[in-house]
Amino acid sequence: MNVKYLTEQQLAELTGRSVKSWQRDRIRGGGVPFIRCGGKILYDMEDVSAWMNSRKYSSTSEYNEVRA
Repeated sequence: MNVKYLTEQQLAELTGRSVKSWQRDRIRGGGVPFIRCGGKILYDMEDVSAWMNSRKYSSTSEYNEVRA
C-alpha cells in the first residue's frame, strides 16, 4: 500500500492556506476529509488531490459564474 498522508501543517504549506483555515473547515465541514489518529490530524493525499481538482477553472469568468 502506497498511501501518503499529510499533517495539517504540510497541507497548509501545499495549499497556501493557513492551518487555522483548515481547522475552521474541519469544524464547519465541507473541506478535505480528515483522519484523527491519536492526537494527530491527517489528510489522505488522494482526498487532497480530489479537493484541489474540484477547484480547477479554465478562466476567471468560469470561476465567477460558480461563485455567483
